[in-house]
Amino acid sequence: MTDCISSRFCVEGRSARLHLVMPQSPACQLTVSQSNSSLKKHRNRSIFSPFFCCFRDYNAEPPATNNKTCSLPPPAEENSSPPKPPAKYLLPEVSINDYGKNCVVIDLDETLVHSSFKPISNADFIVPVEIDGTVHQVYVLKRPHVDEFLQKMGELFECVLFTASLAKYADPVADLLDQWGVFRARLFRESCVFHRGNYVKDLSRLGRELNKVIIVDNSPASYIFHPENAVPVQSWFDDLTDTELLDLLPLFEGLSKETDVYTMLQSLRAR
Repeated sequence: MTDCISSRFCVEGRSARLHLVMPQSPACQLTVSQSNSSLKKHRNRSIFSPFFCCFRDYNAEPPATNNKTCSLPPPAEENSSPPKPPAKYLLPEVSINDYGKNCVVIDLDETLVHSSFKPISNADFIVPVEIDGTVHQVYVLKRPHVDEFLQKMGELFECVLFTASLAKYADPVADLLDQWGVFRARLFRESCVFHRGNYVKDLSRLGRELNKVIIVDNSPASYIFHPENAVPVQSWFDDLTDTELLDLLPLFEGLSKETDVYTMLQSLRAR
C-alpha cells in the first residue's frame, strides 16, 4: 500500500469495540517489508497505525504440528503467555454444496485488493470506516482479474476469506467485492494466533483436513505454521497490468481435483 493502511487493520471482532492505543509520536516507525518473495514494503507510521496489523518477524519458527490432522495444536506463544485454545473450530460444518471440495483460504489486502486513506481517483470502492468517533474514507482498488478469479474459485472450492484486517473495514469491502457469495465464511484478526510478533492464520483451527486445505496469501508470515499448504502470491498495490490471479487459475483447477493437495504443492515449490 502507498500509505499507513498498508499494514492490516486490527479489531477483536465484528461486534466488538475497537481498542485504541494511540502512538506517542507520529514519527514512530512501523516496519513491514515486501520483495519479490511477497514480503511487505516499508511504510511510515501515522496516527492510524494502531489500527493496523503488522507482520514483524518473518523468521519466526513455527511450532511442531502434525500437518495431516485437523486436531488443535498446542496454543502458540502470546507475549510468553499461552493463549486459551478456541472452544470450537473456526468454520462451521461443510455445506451440502461444498461437500467433497477442497478448502481454499484467501487473504484480502495486497492479495485481492489494495486500500489507502489517500484519495485514489480510480478507486473501485470507497468505504467509510469510523475510528475513534471520526469517519474516514478508505479508497479501495481491485486487483486486475479478481472478479474472474473469485467466480472460478467459488466453483472449484469451499472458499474462506481470512484476513488480519479490522472487521469494520474488511466486512464492507468483502460485501462489495464478493457479488457472487463465493466466501462461505469470513475470518478476521480475532481468528489469528499471535505468535512471536506475527498474526498467523493457523489452518489447523479451521476444522478441515489439512491435506485438503490451501492458503493464498502475499505474506509468508501469515502461513508460517503451514507453509506446505501455501500458494504464495506477489503483493499487489496498483499495477493495472498485473495478471497473477488469472495466471494462477490453471494451477487451482488442478488442485481442485486432488484428494491430497500436498503432492501438487510440493512439486510447485520444487520448481
